[in-house]
Amino acid sequence: MIPFTFNDIEVGARMVEALARQATSLPGMPITYSDLLTLARSMHPKDEVLGRAVLVGIGPKLQFVEGFCASHGFPNLACLAVNRETLRPGPAYQGDWEADKRAVAGFNWSTADAQLAGYVEAMRAKVPARFKPRKERPADVAWYAYFCSHRQACETLTSEDKREIINQMMAGLDPETALARVLAAKRDFGSTE
Repeated sequence: MIPFTFNDIEVGARMVEALARQATSLPGMPITYSDLLTLARSMHPKDEVLGRAVLVGIGPKLQFVEGFCASHGFPNLACLAVNRETLRPGPAYQGDWEADKRAVAGFNWSTADAQLAGYVEAMRAKVPARFKPRKERPADVAWYAYFCSHRQACETLTSEDKREIINQMMAGLDPETALARVLAAKRDFGSTE
């Protein structure tokens, strides 16, 4: 897996907050990926990066959540995020789901916010210098040029996939890497509904 982008970090931090709220208000109750994104947006309605987030890109954000929890010795909050069809975490999830849900339900999440800002800063410092953020329009133009010359590789992409590719390109990835990342996310997390 490539390192986190600024997009992964920003949206991942919002996912930590939303999952902590879910764990506190409905202990041990899973939340679908789409409902998690909706909850995070309701908590941060003016967050533009979160507003552009799409379900196909949730994998790296949940890996950010897992990394945050592991680095602070917290139970894995990401275990609460589930696929709408299976009502289970995606295929990339590694762990004892029932035990993880119980641990998350029994944990006091009030201390997590104090740790999150420091973790976000540490992760931002690890973003490779070659990941140069760009505006939406230049990213869209660069993606279209790549798409035109690689139509066969892009034939199975949906409009949501394209949006996530543009998000990742805005975070500094090149078109080929962004495409590979989206295709890997679809493989690792299955249907993200």
